[in-house]
Amino acid sequence: MHQRLTGVAIAAVFLTGCSTFSKDGGFDSVSSVAAERLHKDAVYVKTDEDRDAVLRRTQELLAAPLGMDDAVQLALLNNRGLQAAYAELGMSEADLVQAGRLPNPGFTFSRTHWSDGFGIGRTLSMSVLGVLTLPAATRIESRRFEETKLETANVMLAVAADARRAYVNAVAAAQAAHYAAQVKDTAQAGAELALRMRQAGNFSKLDYAREQAFYAEAAARLAKARQQALAAREKLTRTLGLWGSATQYTLPERLPDLPKDRPQFAGLESFAIRNRLDIQAAQLRTQSVAASLGLSRATRFVNVLDAGYLNNFESDKGHERGYEISVEIPLFDWGGAKVARAEAIYMQSASRLAQTAIDARSEVRESYAACLTSYDVAKHYRDEVVPLAKSISDDMLLRYNGMLASVFELLADSRDQIAAVNGYIDALKDYWLAQTDLEQSLGGRLPPLAMPLPPGVPAVPAVSARPAPSADPASPPAREPQDSAVPTPPSQATHAHGASSNPEGE
Repeated sequence: MHQRLTGVAIAAVFLTGCSTFSKDGGFDSVSSVAAERLHKDAVYVKTDEDRDAVLRRTQELLAAPLGMDDAVQLALLNNRGLQAAYAELGMSEADLVQAGRLPNPGFTFSRTHWSDGFGIGRTLSMSVLGVLTLPAATRIESRRFEETKLETANVMLAVAADARRAYVNAVAAAQAAHYAAQVKDTAQAGAELALRMRQAGNFSKLDYAREQAFYAEAAARLAKARQQALAAREKLTRTLGLWGSATQYTLPERLPDLPKDRPQFAGLESFAIRNRLDIQAAQLRTQSVAASLGLSRATRFVNVLDAGYLNNFESDKGHERGYEISVEIPLFDWGGAKVARAEAIYMQSASRLAQTAIDARSEVRESYAACLTSYDVAKHYRDEVVPLAKSISDDMLLRYNGMLASVFELLADSRDQIAAVNGYIDALKDYWLAQTDLEQSLGGRLPPLAMPLPPGVPAVPAVSARPAPSADPASPPAREPQDSAVPTPPSQATHAHGASSNPEGE
């Protein structure tokens, strides 16, 4: 019996030594995903050295106007919600280490008295079932730890996508607010000119009311645009995890230009199925549940199984040695409920895995179509709507300088430009948001190579106001991009000149 106990003790020491914490705590898999798919650094802040390194990197990024990639990197470094998600790795690894360790033995001591003597009882016991199921429990927790790694990496990718969206919205809102301020200045100059002409008796009451109404509306739109810009910037600040003086970062004046070529990819659904981390995590979850089901069937009749070594002593009998086994008798509970519950959990997990894959395919199709359409709309505004509005504005300005058009005709033309410019800002914003949604639906990145669609695969038709120069929807435009040719309303100086040289508007 002593040899058996010695063997059990040696095995316990060996198995316990195998259950240790890893050096990286599972975070290397998350940082690898960030480097591979985002080309960014993910940092789990645990020590003061880590905080100092993050602070230095943050200050370097904030020294210049933020780009979209800079915003993503800042979010990966400073977002506190993401740091909280990283703690799931530590908890999951702790469960894995705990599952790989033997249960603690139990020791019982008793001392009894009677009329002519006394007795001493000593029992050392250990759960045999816990030892027998140790390898299976370790495998199950190992799968769960791998699942937690994938889920944490997927949370990191979601934070990166949120940072991109918040950045696009913040820059677009600031650009729209800047243009709204120009429109308001133009409307104010027109309203002042109309007032002076009304006082001189050269302007009708109706025309004067129209100019004042346009100015009042422009002032209200400016206030709303500034509030939206403030809200969008604050949302970006929250996503980046910045506070204090770091919130005084500088954003660029406008969004990045459209890519030169229309995005065309093939096999996106299969790429998403292979690449998405939530699908991989669901697969591991299903495997883990299946393993748990097998364990439940193996132990359905044995709920408690303990073995112990006895060493009792009585004063009149001497030492009494032996062993005891304690086991529950499956008289009322045969474990059928445990197995039925495990089977139901497995079917639930398998169905969720299938639904995750179905949702992923649908999200890819939807986001890809949205990306193509938003690209076409933004390109249409850039190459058709905005250039036409600018051409009309230039011609109207020439007519005004040649005294062939009144200042109020020039003002009316500037109002027509508002919809074109705001439409282009919104279209450009929608494209970058759609591209972010597409990347997230594919698992955080686009395919490594852009490939043309194979024959027979329908493409989303491009938006155009004129016949396409070729049958290829991805052919380059006939004119050069004119993102910088956004028309601006006539300045106050132009209106002041019109008021002094031609007060009657003719």
